[in-house]
Amino acid sequence: MGRVIAIANQKGGVGKTTTSINLASSVAAAEVNTLLVDCDPQSNASSGLGFVKDPDRISTYDVLMGMASAEEALQKLELDQLWVIPAHKNLIGANLELIDVERREFQLRDALAPVRDRFQFILLDCPPALDLLTLNALVAADSVLIPMQAEYFALEGISELLDTVQRIRQSFNSRLEIEGVVLTMFDERTNLAQQVAAELRNYFAEKLFTATIPRNIRLAEDPSHGKPALVYDVRSRGAESYIRLAKEVLENEAKRRTQALDALVVETEDRADELGDVSENELADQQLPRAVKDTQESVAAEIASEVTEQAPAAAEPAADALQQVAGNDAAVSASDVSEQPEPAAQIPNQQVPDAVVQANQPARPAIAEHGD
Repeated sequence: MGRVIAIANQKGGVGKTTTSINLASSVAAAEVNTLLVDCDPQSNASSGLGFVKDPDRISTYDVLMGMASAEEALQKLELDQLWVIPAHKNLIGANLELIDVERREFQLRDALAPVRDRFQFILLDCPPALDLLTLNALVAADSVLIPMQAEYFALEGISELLDTVQRIRQSFNSRLEIEGVVLTMFDERTNLAQQVAAELRNYFAEKLFTATIPRNIRLAEDPSHGKPALVYDVRSRGAESYIRLAKEVLENEAKRRTQALDALVVETEDRADELGDVSENELADQQLPRAVKDTQESVAAEIASEVTEQAPAAAEPAADALQQVAGNDAAVSASDVSEQPEPAAQIPNQQVPDAVVQANQPARPAIAEHGD
C-alpha cells in the first residue's frame, strides 16, 4: 500500500505547491510510481504541470464529492511514472457542500483507497488554510511534510499547524505523523536564516530534512512552461535540491519498511513460541492418561508376580494333604466297608483345612495388602 504524504502549511507563500510539483517529479524520476493530488482550489499544481483550466475535465472536486472515481480522474504526465489528479476552482464549493455530508472528514481517504496499492507515493498539495479540504487531506495522509521559510512568522504558523495535527490524531487519524520539515527559499548567507534553522533543528531533530531549497530563478520560471524543474533544467540548483529531498524521503520510507519487517518477524517468532508452548502442554495432557495407565499396569504386574511367587510354597502342603486324603479313601475301599462310611473315616476338619486353606487363601491377603 502506497504512502500518502500531505504537503501542508496554513501559511501561504512558503513553497507548498513548488515542493509538491518538484518532489513528486523527483520521486517519479527514481522509477517509483507517484501520484500528485491537487487539493487547492487555486489549482496551481495542475497548471504548473501543464494542465489548462478545463471545467469539463474530471477534477479533485468530482472525486471528493463522489461523482467520479480516483481511477477515472488520473491524468498521465511526461514523466513515465508520474500521474496527477488536477483541481479546478469549483473545488472551493466543496467546503460548503461537505458540511452536511456524513463522514465529511473521510471523503478523500475513501476516494483514494482503491488506488493506494497502485502507487508507492501519493502526494497531496493542500491549500493555505485549515479548512475542510486541508482536514480531508490530513485525515487521508500517513504523514505531513511541512515546507517553511526561515522567518519568524513561519515559526508562529508551524506551531499552530502542529496543534492541528495533534487534534487530528486524537479525533480522526491516529497514525498521522510528521514526515519532516523542509526549509524553502533558504538563504544561508543571512544570520536570521541560520538562527531559524538552528531553532528548528533543536526542536525537530532528525525530522528536519538535511536538504534545503534555495531561492532559484529556475524554480520560479518552470511553472510558466508547465514543467517541473527536473524537466525544465535538471542542472539547476533548485532541481538538484529537490532531488536530494526526494532521496531523503525514499531513504526514510526504506527505514520504516525495514523496521516494520523486523517488528513483524519478532511478532511472528513470539507467536510461534506461544503456539509451541501450547502444543507442548496439549501433548503433556495427552501423555498423562497414558502414564497413569502404564503405572496401573505396572502395579498390577507386580501384584501378580508376588502372588505367583507365593502360590508354589502354599501348594506343596496342599498336595500332601490331598495325597493323604486319597490314601485314606483307598484304605476304606479295600476293607470293604459299607457304603456309609463311619464318621471316624471322614476327614476331620482339623486334619485338612490347615494345608488346603493355606493353598487357597494366601493370595487374598497379599492382594488386599497391596491394594491398601
